[in-house]
Amino acid sequence: MEAMTYWKMALEVLMLWYVIYMVLLFVKGTHSEQLLKGIIIIGIIFLVSQQLGLDSIKWILTRLFPISVIALVVIFQPELRRGLAQLGQIGLHKESAEVLEEISGAAGNLSRRKTGSLIVIEREAGLKSYIESGTEIGAKVTNYLLTSIFMPQSPLHDGAVIIQRGRLAAAGCVLPLPQEERSVPKVLGMRHRAALGISEETDAVCVVVSEETGAISVACGGRLSQGLDEQSALKMLKNLFNKPAKKTFRMAPYFFKAARNGKA
Repeated sequence: MEAMTYWKMALEVLMLWYVIYMVLLFVKGTHSEQLLKGIIIIGIIFLVSQQLGLDSIKWILTRLFPISVIALVVIFQPELRRGLAQLGQIGLHKESAEVLEEISGAAGNLSRRKTGSLIVIEREAGLKSYIESGTEIGAKVTNYLLTSIFMPQSPLHDGAVIIQRGRLAAAGCVLPLPQEERSVPKVLGMRHRAALGISEETDAVCVVVSEETGAISVACGGRLSQGLDEQSALKMLKNLFNKPAKKTFRMAPYFFKAARNGKA
């Protein structure tokens, strides 16, 4: 009976640790990170007031608690939405190296021409609603097709291209802007803001080319990596979509080598 009790306690600790870890992971690097620190400080004040018998502070915090629950849901709405969207995901979608090379090649061509572009690559969270906002294409992803879409004379250049499961799903798509406009640098244009917005709402990866400077940027998880070139953008995309295989320790080759050197 005691063994069962210890097992339940260990399971509860493990589950609580995982929930706390996921919460910290979702708010890390966002505007809500500072708010979470403030909530923790208020919680510490509440515990101290209980231990020291500070009835006035305890009474105020107790009365504010029901209202604060609703306020927290509103404040952490972007993080909650992103967390619930990722909650049932079994694995991370892996894009083929060929598709990633075509995307980075197109970004390089557009960068050299200083032609603005925004390419969104879907992962686990579906982008159907955003695909429906543009013109559906359903074609193979190629460097030349992506480059031609963003040419100024193209009717679909003003908008985002969405790639879904290795196919060019749609072009001219409308994307949401970031929830927290204050945290976005004013020097960034609408394409960069839209990339940050969709990467906050979903787990998509965005490749942006600046029309002013021709610099390539990659947005993921509400964060923007700027000042990239074609090769560094390709490397980042491969790291995001295809994790390298873990190295395995091989005992036999080392043993035979050591035996030959007289160390075994």
